[in-house]
Amino acid sequence: MRAIWKGAVSFGLVNVPVRVYAATGTKDVSFHQVHAADGGRIRYQRTCSVDGEPVAYGDIAKGYETDDGDLVVLSDADLAALPLATGREIEVVEFVPEAQVDPLMYDKAYYLEPDRTAAKPYALLREALARTERVAVVKVALRQRETLAVLRVRGNVICLQTVLWPDEVREPEFEVLGADVALKPAEMAMAASLVESLAADFDPTQYADGYREAVRALVEEKIASGDVRRAPAVSDGSGAGEDGDGEVVDLLAALRRSVERAKARRGETADGGGGDGASGGSEPVPARSTTRGRGAPTKKKTTKSA
Repeated sequence: MRAIWKGAVSFGLVNVPVRVYAATGTKDVSFHQVHAADGGRIRYQRTCSVDGEPVAYGDIAKGYETDDGDLVVLSDADLAALPLATGREIEVVEFVPEAQVDPLMYDKAYYLEPDRTAAKPYALLREALARTERVAVVKVALRQRETLAVLRVRGNVICLQTVLWPDEVREPEFEVLGADVALKPAEMAMAASLVESLAADFDPTQYADGYREAVRALVEEKIASGDVRRAPAVSDGSGAGEDGDGEVVDLLAALRRSVERAKARRGETADGGGGDGASGGSEPVPARSTTRGRGAPTKKKTTKSA
């Protein structure tokens, strides 16, 4: 897998450097539109609906149509002037019970891989989420747009699951659901019996995409019979790189100060067990471990993006 983003999970005064990987990938069979007579690829030309003339790519702008039919044209300069979310921080806003997040709101899933020097704080966050059965509600800038997401545990990895904004989830407005339906006890018992007769543990590996397999079998059959044409090569290239480093930190002290700050915000009294005092204006400390010898904690601070 190739990392698509690199940043740090920030919870309290603890930072966990991570790399982000796409957790899923579609396996659909893709087709090209071609000319049935000779197999030539179908091409489309950009034309203006008003004068019918071809339009060069550089002359194309984005248009927003209002509810009353007016058109607002936005140039590249207009969009470039917008404030873009470019921070490299996954900011934890709160921890909520996992059962309270409607699965309907889940969108795309990503795996978080910690830097080798951040294995301990990563494991600490993972186990804390698992034991409390909570997920971390976070905000993160992916592809220059702020996205709402949750951090949840899957096996031994932390997943970043993007979440739809509330106004992106439709409500079912079916009148029939509001009608009173009389259910007899015998009918309920029979329905429950049917459910129990088909009860099982979910094993997704026993299911397969029958259509995809049939299409591939059809393609292989045509190849075997020689019913093929030479298609032009299509070039594609992409690349990405990633790197990381580590510093000495006092993880326990950072966690203690984070708890004290959280209690202070909620008007609670922090535990009186001595140690490190909380500093209200402290910036998050990079929570990384290393094999260096013991010494004074580093005084370097991470700077949060605006």
